[in-house]
Amino acid sequence: MYQAVRARLRALVCGMRAARRDAGMVTSEYAMGIVAAVAFAVVLYKVVTSGPVSAELQNIVKEALNARM
Repeated sequence: MYQAVRARLRALVCGMRAARRDAGMVTSEYAMGIVAAVAFAVVLYKVVTSGPVSAELQNIVKEALNARM
């Protein structure tokens, strides 16, 4: 059991060293994620504000407001 714990601790320490070497990549990965999210938001905005989709969404809202229980 002692050997298993020691092996696990060694793996954790080696993993921490590897994480320190890659610390500079974190910022660029976040930046790429933000760029991808903004691009997706722009595409989604264009789709939702297009004529047919906008008209259908307005119909759905009108039907929901006119619904009687």
